[in-house]
Amino acid sequence: MLSIVLLVPLLGALALSLLPQTSGGRTYRSLAAVVMAIALVVSLAIARLFDPSNAAPQLTEALPWLDTLGLSYRLSVDGLSLPLVVLNNFLTLIALWATSVNLPRPRLYYPLVLLLNAGVNGAFLADNLLLFFLFYELELIPLYLLIAIWGGARRSYAATKFLIYTAISGVLLLAGFLGLVWLAGASSFDFDPQRSTLLPLTSQLILLGLILVGFGIKIPLVPFHTWLPDAHVEASTPISVLLAGVLLKLGTYGLVRFGVQLFPHAWQVVAPVLATWAVVSVLYGSLMAIAQTDMKKMVAYSSIGHMGFVLLATATATPLSILAAIAQMVSHGLISALLFLLVGVVYEKTGSRNIETLRGLLNPERGLPLIGSLMIVGVMASGGIPGMVGFVAEFLIFRSSFLTFPVQTLLCLVGTGLTAVYFLLLVNRVFFGRLSNDLTELPPVAWGDRLPGLVLAALILILGIVPNWLIHWSESTVSLLTPTVATLMPL
Repeated sequence: MLSIVLLVPLLGALALSLLPQTSGGRTYRSLAAVVMAIALVVSLAIARLFDPSNAAPQLTEALPWLDTLGLSYRLSVDGLSLPLVVLNNFLTLIALWATSVNLPRPRLYYPLVLLLNAGVNGAFLADNLLLFFLFYELELIPLYLLIAIWGGARRSYAATKFLIYTAISGVLLLAGFLGLVWLAGASSFDFDPQRSTLLPLTSQLILLGLILVGFGIKIPLVPFHTWLPDAHVEASTPISVLLAGVLLKLGTYGLVRFGVQLFPHAWQVVAPVLATWAVVSVLYGSLMAIAQTDMKKMVAYSSIGHMGFVLLATATATPLSILAAIAQMVSHGLISALLFLLVGVVYEKTGSRNIETLRGLLNPERGLPLIGSLMIVGVMASGGIPGMVGFVAEFLIFRSSFLTFPVQTLLCLVGTGLTAVYFLLLVNRVFFGRLSNDLTELPPVAWGDRLPGLVLAALILILGIVPNWLIHWSESTVSLLTPTVATLMPL
């Protein structure tokens, strides 16, 4: 079953690349959407088979591959990976739906999106360190091409910068994995949480440092964040949805899976540093967001801040905090996808993303009233307003982290206040007031463009009202992820 969720987009990408070039963009988009709908159904079927009360990895698939290298094809799913696999397939379908039918070179674009989806699914499901690394690198090339070919005016610069940073991230992770297996005297890269206990603490700290920096680049955390605003600004709207909604979660997922779970003793030593690092990322990302005049860059910097919340929860490394980190990953994925979609619609209809020149778009007759209303929903969710999924995730983070890191938690709470500041600036300046005289004849927003935003807004509200639909999948798993660290962390 797990292999099917990888094979569907891979086979779909192959089939689309073999279509005749005379096929129109609408045909490519429709077929790609069908492929992703099938993948989403398969992932939901996996959720149906998944037993939330069982903390151990489930639906395991194992095949020998390259035994001499210690590489085997091992897949499994647990309460950490399952929500992220469903999120990846869902947001890929949303991104495909939001793609223009007039996009150039559709025969290349849609297979790359499907290949990107397969790589991310594989990384979340891999139960072998080397297999994870292969999938982690697999998503690099499609995303580079998607930015470099279909991006904005500075797309080559942004794509190259992304490629360099992510390649360095991969090298550091590979070094950490190789060092762990070599120093432990193991013959296989199969995931084994007990392997690091054979190593002295100094070795554990060095290996954990490599992994932390590698995933810190991917998340990204300050000071490894500079590739993200450039990539978002130059990427097309659907690719920004995938980048913020899914790709960044590879980094936070890696912190839990390969940081907390593989190095529990070393994690306890570096946890105070990580909590302070989280504060720096939250405050820096929030302050930089306030300084932006480009709507898309503002949302990009907000992602840096909100990923810092995940680091704070992960640093605490208790069952409740890891549950909060998973909730924040899904919450941020949905909210950031909604915000980037709406910014894309505003740019498409007005030709601008400049906060200082746009105004009055909430005008019910000549503006974009529904888009403005959805934007208000999105910024309220990002600001942690009760009744929305963002509040659930952030409350769990602060509740679980306060006893262990009270000062860092209070400083991160300041970041929540700053989120309200910069998003209120955006909404007040762009959507309220008198509609600019230059925007008197805005093109109407088709229902096809409205539907993705409506679906995302509905999910944000539903999961905020019934949060158990999200968190109950992971409640048992987190107790297995953090048993050692939870007993070591000070109260």
